[in-house]
Amino acid sequence: MRLIATVFFLGVAAFAQTPPAATDQAKPLVERLHLEPYKASIQGLTEFGDRRQGTDRNRAAINWIEKQLKSYGCTNTERLTYDFQPGTTPPGGRGAGGRGTGRAGTRLRGQRGPTGVNNDPLKQPDQKLRQLNEPDSVAGERQEVYCTKVGKTHPEEMYIVSGHMDGIGWGEAANDDASGTAIVMELARILSSPDVETERSIRFILWNNEESGTNGALAYVNQRKELQGKESPAGSGKYPEPKWLGVIQHDMMLFDHGMPGKDGLPGREQRAEADVNIEFQANSKMAAESATLAWAVQAANEKYATEYPAVVGPHISNTDSMRFEDLVASVSLRENERQSQIGAGWDPHWHQPTDLFVNFTDADFKLGLNAAQSTLGAVAQLAGAKVKP
Repeated sequence: MRLIATVFFLGVAAFAQTPPAATDQAKPLVERLHLEPYKASIQGLTEFGDRRQGTDRNRAAINWIEKQLKSYGCTNTERLTYDFQPGTTPPGGRGAGGRGTGRAGTRLRGQRGPTGVNNDPLKQPDQKLRQLNEPDSVAGERQEVYCTKVGKTHPEEMYIVSGHMDGIGWGEAANDDASGTAIVMELARILSSPDVETERSIRFILWNNEESGTNGALAYVNQRKELQGKESPAGSGKYPEPKWLGVIQHDMMLFDHGMPGKDGLPGREQRAEADVNIEFQANSKMAAESATLAWAVQAANEKYATEYPAVVGPHISNTDSMRFEDLVASVSLRENERQSQIGAGWDPHWHQPTDLFVNFTDADFKLGLNAAQSTLGAVAQLAGAKVKP
């Protein structure tokens, strides 16, 4: 607990020493976030079913995401290509499937609901959706798409804003993780506007292969980490891989209905005390830096989020930002703590056929919108974003 307390103290102290800007440049950007466009992005992604990696529906979703990003003005889209062979752990992986160790010895408290991944197509009553999700994953080439808002004064440095676009479970993967992907896309839309400029670069990445073990994020790290901050061509002022300053991941953002009751189910409505969980890993090499980033996002939540508060926790697990946690400040935003809550059945739609757009209400979607407000407020400040006069 001493290490955790120290990390928290460093994060709070670092943020407290940051002087307030004379003019709030982030506020007009955050005000461009609205519920209906966010919901529309989620719904658009659900048209491709669960988007399981290694399938035609996954590839079609990537094409759609790229088209959307270009329509927003984020025209410098790129794709990272890698090979994925199920059952293997690529270099740099942690344990089986590369999922990461996370929080060892987590105690699961209170009532618990069922957990696990649905692999039974017959549990999906919608025949059209069942047929869409029927083709299985095939090993081989994978791709993931990203685009970059290039910084005006420091193009050689960047923040990464990310979510994963693949899902499983024979549903629509509306929450896991269309909800996080849509946040990234909405931030790309706003920050790519021609009247917005940033001092530092911001990259918007939609990972693939998260559900197989964060393999898409791992491929990116393995291919790109040594390219950081290198000008190419020399003297061009262009940096294909700016130096990483921080990673903010978004993974499941809609459902905070409380712990399951004796019937194994959580409440029907978003609970009044619902919040956004901002997690970092206290035993990572970059724990202090990650805590500082987490508290910056939490402070932005206090300032810009309209409905739901945010809390900071030191136990990140099973998400793409873990691939960066020993290299750069890394945090993840979620609806609940991954292991002690989501893993204990707090979200009955997790990896299930019921992860459908129609099963979430505006109160649920607003939790994701508030996470977007928190990240946008923080990134706008950190990257020096502003609306040009």
